[in-house]
Amino acid sequence: MKRNNFKKAPFFIAEISGNHGGKISNAKKLIYFAKKGGANAVKLQTYTPDMMTIKSTKFKIKSGLWANNNLWDLYEKAHTPIHWHKELFAYARKIKIEIFSTPFSVEAVDILEKLNTKFYKISSFEMNDLNLVKKVASTRKPLIISTGLASLDEISKTVKIAKKYGCKDLSLLYCVSNYPSRVTDFNLNNIEILKRKFKCRVGLSDHSIGSEIACMSIIKGAEIIEKHICLNNLKTVDSKFSLKAKDIKKFKLDISRAKDLINNKNFVLAKNQHNKKFRRSIYAINNIRKGQKFSEKNIKTFRPDVGLSSIHYLNLINKKSPKFIKKYKVLEKNLLKKIN
Repeated sequence: MKRNNFKKAPFFIAEISGNHGGKISNAKKLIYFAKKGGANAVKLQTYTPDMMTIKSTKFKIKSGLWANNNLWDLYEKAHTPIHWHKELFAYARKIKIEIFSTPFSVEAVDILEKLNTKFYKISSFEMNDLNLVKKVASTRKPLIISTGLASLDEISKTVKIAKKYGCKDLSLLYCVSNYPSRVTDFNLNNIEILKRKFKCRVGLSDHSIGSEIACMSIIKGAEIIEKHICLNNLKTVDSKFSLKAKDIKKFKLDISRAKDLINNKNFVLAKNQHNKKFRRSIYAINNIRKGQKFSEKNIKTFRPDVGLSSIHYLNLINKKSPKFIKKYKVLEKNLLKKIN
């Protein structure tokens, strides 16, 4: 992922995760809807349950979205089978959408290298697995790292390892690892803090509902937006906090408009403002003789703005009128040029 990819930021990554529901046809549909909706890239997750955890009844999730699930069983349900990857990569490339993945182990990196992935993402839960970071960085391909749950000190250690082992193109994603995330969970100033401290591209991995947080993050400087997507009527492991296929296009439009709001770094007036007439001009409130001085007794500002702007009122006081001006007549726009 070269910086050129980000000329039209925000770079929108559509995350499939386990929202295929165990069917490769659904995974392909999600890739198609991501492309149709305007996503810049689609992302998989590369792991097997055995790469993630040990099969044990002791590892049970006690709360949250996946409560009462055993870890191994959850990953068995949610994983994207390794033997799908080649077909999914080929399909995405066929319809011309960038595809890459999050490896959850060093073995997964080897699998993705064989597929010639162009870049990598490391998840928030793996960002402190420095051996995995080392393995990915050693490919010398662009790397995106999510930072949910991590302190600045932990992020610093991870960034240091990534750069030490070959990463030259690093992006960090501010992330709240709650599923779904609430608006009150976020501190979007973290985006600016990450940019200042690590001097790299920063974005948002968004697990909130809707586009509100994503749009606000762009205004704070986010250049990448990652969002889970799901099919419209299929309940899957991550669908509760995912963007439905029918809403992808609107989400892309929303974040693009947010970027448009901050594109110009200069002070610029909005174009095509039609209400200028509601500003004020200077009017004669009494007949004014030629040579008579302008004063509060004979001029006043009123709407509409069809003559000499009210901005000239103070400069006009005590100056002599170059001509007779009838009561209630608006002063001409070029009147000041006629005054000696």
